[in-house]
Amino acid sequence: MPTFSCRMDIRIKNKKAFFEFYLIEKFVAGIQLTGTEIKSVREGKVSLAESYCAFKGDELFVVNMHIAEYSLGTHYNHEPKRDRKLLLNRRELKKLFIKVKEKGLTIIPVVMFINNKGLAKLEVAVAKGKKLYDKRESLKSDDAKREIERRMKY
Repeated sequence: MPTFSCRMDIRIKNKKAFFEFYLIEKFVAGIQLTGTEIKSVREGKVSLAESYCAFKGDELFVVNMHIAEYSLGTHYNHEPKRDRKLLLNRRELKKLFIKVKEKGLTIIPVVMFINNKGLAKLEVAVAKGKKLYDKRESLKSDDAKREIERRMKY
């Protein structure tokens, strides 16, 4: 097994997704990356904040995900916001396609991580957008949980 000089505990979360959406169902997908992209991912230079997933033909792509250019890359470096293909089996793709046809549902990337084999994986979720009052309720419950934990400490 090859040894990597970087951290293997890469786990990049899309915090905005948890705040703005109800996550209904999650899937773990492989992601097709170039050489300099995987090196940037291993350095943790990824942003999932404004990204979403869309179908192009029969295939699912993650759109608007920012992977910073690799610092030691040459003229072969990648484009930071290109569309990247997600690797799912046909049954999962069909299931996602049917879910997205429903009104108000979308597919968003939630977590990007490196598995124990050293491969980049992206956890995507079928999600429904929250209304403004739902977001306020989420903030209140998070504050209450934080306050309870703080008091339990002492």
